[in-house]
Amino acid sequence: MRIIDLSSPVDAGGYEADPVVHEVLTPREGALHMSAEMREHFGIEFDPDELPDGEFLSLDRITLTTHTGTHVDAPSHYGSVAGYGTGVPRHIHEMPVEWFYGRGVVLDLTDAEVGAVGVAYLEKEFARIAYTPAPNDIVLLHTGADQRAGTPAYFTDFTGLDGPAVHLLLDLGVRVIGTDAFSLDAPFGNIIERYRETGDRSVLWPAHVAGRDREYCQIERLANLGALPEPFGFLVSCFPVKITGAGAGWARAVAIMED
Repeated sequence: MRIIDLSSPVDAGGYEADPVVHEVLTPREGALHMSAEMREHFGIEFDPDELPDGEFLSLDRITLTTHTGTHVDAPSHYGSVAGYGTGVPRHIHEMPVEWFYGRGVVLDLTDAEVGAVGVAYLEKEFARIAYTPAPNDIVLLHTGADQRAGTPAYFTDFTGLDGPAVHLLLDLGVRVIGTDAFSLDAPFGNIIERYRETGDRSVLWPAHVAGRDREYCQIERLANLGALPEPFGFLVSCFPVKITGAGAGWARAVAIMED
């Protein structure tokens, strides 16, 4: 079995629109922290210098959004009301785990321009790889945007899907759509420019808005999709962290294939 990592890191050293704050307590600082916590919460006195080398365990404190690094968007991220089921979109902790392990399909969007591609582009790609996504397939969009991760261009120069393209995949039975870009929609600047030119509200984040009427999940900020040797014939594991009441959860996404 071969496993290919498809995840981007949470890196406080790279550029982020919402900056990441990462505090590291060293093993020595962890010892002092543990001693203070035992005293405060349990009334236990313990001298940290009695520990081997005076050290205990390191500890990390991180401040970030659930949309930092590779993550899965839940239906509740797309809006407060759903046009299906009970009318209440599910949070990430409520999503069925079986959604996030299944057959993978990677589509090549690397020659697309900044903006959003539509149905014709996807159908042309289906024909090129001689495969049309089947129900419950996890579709991954290889845009090449991950090469700009950690820079401002990562948030402005990428390709997404328009609304009809998303609906095409959902009509085929796909429930999870992933991308190596910052968003499944076009970049913010591109969307606003097209909206101001046309006055058409349908260009305002249609890939996300589609999730208000049809339940599906997105995986955003994937990486390394170019390392997949074939466009299908592999499995994807992308289980999101179970955060109660959250609209997204971080994921360690990988492709699994037999050698």
